Amino acid sequence: MKISAVIITRDEERNIAAALESLAGLASEIVVVDSLSTDRTVKIAREYTDRVVERAWTNYADQKNFADGLAAHPWILSLDADERLSPELRAELSALLPGDPDCAAFSMPRRVFYLGRWIRHSGWYPDRKVRLFRKDRARWEGAYVHEKLGVAGEVRALKGDIQHLTYRSIAEHVARINQFSDLGAQKLYAAKKKCRWPHLVLLPASRFLKSYVLKGGFLDGFPGLVISAFNGYAIFVRYAKLREIWKKGERIEPFPN
Repeated sequence: MKISAVIITRDEERNIAAALESLAGLASEIVVVDSLSTDRTVKIAREYTDRVVERAWTNYADQKNFADGLAAHPWILSLDADERLSPELRAELSALLPGDPDCAAFSMPRRVFYLGRWIRHSGWYPDRKVRLFRKDRARWEGAYVHEKLGVAGEVRALKGDIQHLTYRSIAEHVARINQFSDLGAQKLYAAKKKCRWPHLVLLPASRFLKSYVLKGGFLDGFPGLVISAFNGYAIFVRYAKLREIWKKGERIEPFPN
């Protein structure tokens, strides 16, 4: 079993080295597709692999499919620049290498480090992701945001975590909500969806309660409260922006720079 590790990047100089180091000794090759970074991302990546390609940004799914197409081996391990393989996951993946599994893919839980602690509840864990898959049995889907991997065949579960070093501050979290809510509103608009008052009142409130109470956000302390509140806020601002688009009567370009 030979694995091609694939990462897409854009201005990830503070993250990319640790992500690549976590792949050392596991992947037979590492492919990095960079979206014209303005920082040292490309320079750092080239210290770990000579398979670094620069390509203008299109969207998440298309960029990942392009990167996967460059992989030389039948199995692909897809990792984001702000993610790491935990020691437990590395051990599981290493145990797979001597054989050739007859499934199409493997899923693994993802644990987020946020506001100084590992999040164990709040709807953020286990957050299983399919990240190891046969190149000819899977493809990324979704034109706007939150791309999803479509897999043809059996998906088996691994126990080790992907470690996700996401937002380093509340300000970064708010900025990402602003970015993703733009794309989310545009996706709803493209589908001819309308904003109704329940979307602005009931849905955000229910999303907060689901995260904080039903998903145990209160067990994550202050970070759990922030996560739950932002889960509700993200829904509110997405639909508020959708209403703004309809009110203006104009289409926003789907992939702004």
